[in-house]
Amino acid sequence: MTNFRCFRGQQRARLAPLTLLLGENSTGKTSFLALVRALWDTAYFQQVPDFKEAPYDLGSFDEIAHYRGGRGGRAPTFTAGFVAAPDVVRRQPRRRASGGDALHFEVTFVRKGTVPVPSKWLFEWEAVAIEDCVLPNGSRDIRFRTTNGRWQWHIPRDLGARLSPRDRSPLALFSFSWLLENLELEPLAGSPPFSAEDKEQLERLSSETDFGSRFLEGPRPFASAPVRSKPRRTYDPSRPGRDPEGETIPMYLSTAFFEDRKSWNALKDALERFGKDAGLFDEISVKPLGKRGSEPFQMHVRKFGRSAKGPLRNLIDVGYGVSQVLPVITELFRDESTPMFLLQQPEVHLHPSAQAALGSLFCQIAGRRRQLVVETHSDHLLDRVRMDVRDGKTKLTPKDVSILFFERENLDVRIHPLNLDGEGNVLDAPPTYRRFFLDETRRSLRL
Repeated sequence: MTNFRCFRGQQRARLAPLTLLLGENSTGKTSFLALVRALWDTAYFQQVPDFKEAPYDLGSFDEIAHYRGGRGGRAPTFTAGFVAAPDVVRRQPRRRASGGDALHFEVTFVRKGTVPVPSKWLFEWEAVAIEDCVLPNGSRDIRFRTTNGRWQWHIPRDLGARLSPRDRSPLALFSFSWLLENLELEPLAGSPPFSAEDKEQLERLSSETDFGSRFLEGPRPFASAPVRSKPRRTYDPSRPGRDPEGETIPMYLSTAFFEDRKSWNALKDALERFGKDAGLFDEISVKPLGKRGSEPFQMHVRKFGRSAKGPLRNLIDVGYGVSQVLPVITELFRDESTPMFLLQQPEVHLHPSAQAALGSLFCQIAGRRRQLVVETHSDHLLDRVRMDVRDGKTKLTPKDVSILFFERENLDVRIHPLNLDGEGNVLDAPPTYRRFFLDETRRSLRL
């Protein structure tokens, strides 16, 4: 990303199966999460991203484009992109994959009224590249590049207006067979006429990349809010769904309890395993206040004593940390999986031991097909991840963990990509990393 919010120069960051965002307040961690979802929407859902959609509110273009103040002024555009590994985008991975097989995507945003909108897209896959530029008059120039040359296709404004928003991205456009049959491509820079071989390369790109089956038909990343909804003594039935604050989670649990006991039992077991590990609860249950799922209900939890089970208690009558973490862990365990989770401060209101248990849970959940990007201020969560990876508690390896340290430098922010070694040590950390904790330790020891 370049010229986005507090990030001036180009910043690069690696997203692993488990990525932890660390740094002081107001260093751009939440903005980073919002940008990940915006890129997903732009590339995979072919829509103009809403930078004000909950749980993020980045404001208008003037709040999003980098502003230096004084003579520096505001950047007229901001750019972001990603590189996706071959096994992420290819339907059937080849036996051998080279670095050139990665998918490169980049988008440039400009101001339209008060909101940022894409003005240029760039896709690169193997030897094929597609660049789509929106011109000021509303028409578009799409440029194709293969191993044989470069060509341009001009789309008049009236034709572009007839396409649905989902069909306007360059990848969606060239996937239509009628388009490949009727392209009127103008050769650029002395390139030869568009040939059958060039057409074959574009068709193969369309068929091999997994945009349709993995992304376009799948759910978006789930983004959680930093503070979840308050517990209620009694819940009235509503439509189950997904929301950043977890407002609908009790209804999701109640629906599973009444309508799918197999799913409920599996979910209940998973929740109780975490509850025990975290020391939060040993049992969770739905208490119906009627005979049907359409009637009010309550959520109860129970702690066990040494010789007997304790009483069932209403969710509102136990520590606030239980109700705050329940939406997060339920989303991780629920049946309808999503390939990416963007979590803000999941450890809020949790005791250090429960924060550590959350780190272990993330190591268990994260994998090749499920990415967790977690903004956290918890050293206990980070240390548990380091130790679980070191001790081989899960299949997660040091390469499967990425630590991004956000450091304020004058008026800008720099992202430091950090890694783990086989002993769980953090590598390549700048001098400011954990400086506060070291200073506090020295003071405590009177050093």
